[in-house]
Amino acid sequence: MAADLSQIVKAYDVRGVVPDQWDESLAGLFGAAFAEVTGASAIVVGHDMRPSSPALSRAFGRGAADRGVDVTEIGLCSTDQLYYASGALDLPGAMFTASHNPAQYNGIKMCRAGAAPVGQDTGLAQIRELAEQWLDSGAPEPVAQPGTLSSRETLEDYAAHLRSLVDLTSIRPLKVVVDAGNGMGGHTVPTVFAGLPLTLVPMYFELDGTFPNHEANPLDPANLVDLQKRVPAEGADLGIAFDGDADRCFVVDENGDPVSPSAITALVARRELARNGGKGVIIHNLITSRTVPEVVKEHGGSPARTRVGHSFIKAEMARTGAIFGGEHSAHYYFKDFWNADTGMLAALHVLAALGGQQGPLSSLVSQYDRYTGSGEINSTVADQAARLAAIRSAYEGRAGITLDDLDGLTVAAADWWFNVRPSNTEPLLRLNAEAKDEATMTKIRDEALAIIRA
Repeated sequence: MAADLSQIVKAYDVRGVVPDQWDESLAGLFGAAFAEVTGASAIVVGHDMRPSSPALSRAFGRGAADRGVDVTEIGLCSTDQLYYASGALDLPGAMFTASHNPAQYNGIKMCRAGAAPVGQDTGLAQIRELAEQWLDSGAPEPVAQPGTLSSRETLEDYAAHLRSLVDLTSIRPLKVVVDAGNGMGGHTVPTVFAGLPLTLVPMYFELDGTFPNHEANPLDPANLVDLQKRVPAEGADLGIAFDGDADRCFVVDENGDPVSPSAITALVARRELARNGGKGVIIHNLITSRTVPEVVKEHGGSPARTRVGHSFIKAEMARTGAIFGGEHSAHYYFKDFWNADTGMLAALHVLAALGGQQGPLSSLVSQYDRYTGSGEINSTVADQAARLAAIRSAYEGRAGITLDDLDGLTVAAADWWFNVRPSNTEPLLRLNAEAKDEATMTKIRDEALAIIRA
C-alpha cells in the first residue's frame, strides 16, 4: 500500500502527533524533499520549546544536508524570528512548532527565501509527494558532497529589527503583563523589550512544551483568564498574551477586558498609514469588523478584502504591495517584515500608541470598536452545501440585502452582516455575525443559526 501523509500535511503546514503520526525519520525525508522542491543551496531551520522539537529539527537539517544543502540552525526561536532569519538571510526556512496545539503534537511551517509562504499550491504538495515516494522506496542516497550544519544566533538582530520599525523611546512609562503560556514569548519578549520604558510583569515565561499552566492558545477565552485577573491586580496599563510559537498576540486592557483583534488591526492600520504618508493598501479578511475598512478609508488608505487564511493574505499582500494586513485570529502581517506575520511587531505598535497619549487603553481602542460581534460559532452539519443553499434561499431577493461568495456565503445589510464558511477538515459550518447593536446582532445570529441547525 502506498504511503499516505494526508493526515499530517495540511493546507499550510505539517502537523501531527509525535511519534504516532510522524518522527525523526520522516522529518529527515521532509528535509530532503524541502531541499529538492526549493532548489536551495542553503536554508535556515529553527524550533520551539516542545520536547520533540530539537531532534525533529536536527533530523530535518540532516535530511537537507544529505541533498547538498548548507543548513543554518538558529535553535530556539519564535515563528516570526524564523521568518526574520529567512528574510534577513534571504534563505528558505523551516520552523518546528505545532503553535497552540497540545504537547504531543509537532509540526513544520516552511517558507521560501524572504519568508514567502509554502502552502499546498506553492510547494507543500510536492514536498508531500516526494516524502511519500521515499517512504515507499527508501530515502535517496546522500549526494557525494553533503552540505554543512552550522549554528547562528539571531535573537538580538531580530529584536533590533523590530525596534527599528516602531519608535518606543519617547513613550510614557508603561506597566505591561505578558502571558507567554510557557511558549516562545518567554524567550523573545525579554530581549525585544530590553531598554524600553516598560515595567514587565512576566507570566509563565518558563519554556515548557508540556504547557503546565494552560494551553498556549489565547483565541480560547479560557486561556486568557489568568491574564485578565493579573492586569488589574497589578495596576498594569495592559496585558499581552502570545500563543505557543509567539506569532500571534492578544491584548487585554487595563480592566482585564479583551481587545478584539479587529480593533488592533484598525489601530495598527492607522499607524502604518501615518508612517506611509497616509497612503497604502491595508488587507483584512472578510470576517474582520467593518470598523477596519472604515478606519482605513478615514485615514487615506485603500482596504482590500480577502478570504480567511494566511496564504490568501500573504498572496494579496504581495499582489497589491499592501503595507499591512490583519485577521480576526490575531495574525498581523507587515510589508516591512517581508509580508510575514509577527505578533511581536503588532504588540510594539499597541505599546507605542498607548504610551504616546495619556488615556487608558480602553479609551484608546473604543474608537476602533464600533460594532457588536458574535465571535465564531461552529455547528456540526450533515450536508454543508445544503445548509448554505438554505441560507441563500432565505435571504436572496430581500430588499437591501446583498450576498457574496468570496469565502463561504456572506449576507449583508446596511447595519449588519454575517458570514457562514464550511470547515475544510470537519463537517462544520462556521458563523460570524456583526451588527450596529447587541439586539440586532443577536437577532440575525439566531436567525442564521436556526437555518444552519434546522
